[in-house]
Amino acid sequence: MLKSMEASLRSRQHPLIHRLADCIEEVWHKYLDISPYSVPEGLGYVEGHLEGERLIIENHCYQAPQFRKLHLELAQVGNGLDILHCVMFPNPEYALPIFGTDLVGGRGGIISAAIADLSPVNSDRTLPQPYYQALSVLSDVPFSQPRALPEWGDIFSDFCLFVRPGDAQEEDKFFNRVREFLTIHCQIASQEQPLTSNLDITKVIAGQRNYCTKQQQNDKTRRVLEKSFGAEWADRYMNTMLFDYVA
Repeated sequence: MLKSMEASLRSRQHPLIHRLADCIEEVWHKYLDISPYSVPEGLGYVEGHLEGERLIIENHCYQAPQFRKLHLELAQVGNGLDILHCVMFPNPEYALPIFGTDLVGGRGGIISAAIADLSPVNSDRTLPQPYYQALSVLSDVPFSQPRALPEWGDIFSDFCLFVRPGDAQEEDKFFNRVREFLTIHCQIASQEQPLTSNLDITKVIAGQRNYCTKQQQNDKTRRVLEKSFGAEWADRYMNTMLFDYVA
């Protein structure tokens, strides 16, 4: 039953969200040795209501040797709001940046927000050299409506793309850039050797904790969850599903 609901939600969402969700899973399967991830009880598929409209949340989660959690969340509120949220959390033994992308689609088929990044987690806020080299040679992709990062956005890299696509052509440009980010990430990660120093692993854990703590400051996400499910449930979802970290 869950599988049919999962398939039906994706097919009802904004075409760009549908395409990107398929693309993300396709790249994961192509480059990574993925296996199922155990989702916290009751959080795989969730239904609620927001201001009288039905809210649906689906979480698709996997893991791989280099990643403790590959998280793809799809959500829909009535007929007016479609959301894609994706974060790849590296295992602490791998000194990798955190890939993340979000899409928010509103009424009239408009994508109001589109963001993608490979966020560094080391203390000097720089990407590992292989990533910097690969991203630096990508062609410049101009957008007509760039957006400003939030106040807590110092976790993002210089390559972060945050825009409001102006038309179908810009939606395609965003899609292609995310696919490039994701492919580069998976190719490099699949060749990465695990850390052996406890000190280095501790630094990775601290960097991931900082990333998650900053992301948990996203008041818009928390308000939607609190209105639909209450503050206690929203806090659990933010801390155990969206932005959990290794203690």
